Amino acid sequence: MGYEDAKADIKQGTRDVSNEAKETWRKADGEESVSDKVANAGDDIRDALGNAGDEVRRHSDDDRENRPL
Repeated sequence: MGYEDAKADIKQGTRDVSNEAKETWRKADGEESVSDKVANAGDDIRDALGNAGDEVRRHSDDDRENRPL
């Protein structure tokens, strides 16, 4: 595991913790409104796109290293 892999894993973990904290805060009033559900879905989508971007970068670096000169 290289530096970029470790960095991507840390960023993914940070996204997950942040997302869970936001969801917990939105449920703190005892109810989960439609706007809370929409906000949670938006957070999930944003996190998934960020994680997918990290994966693409991770694999593009692998491809670049294996190309002949």
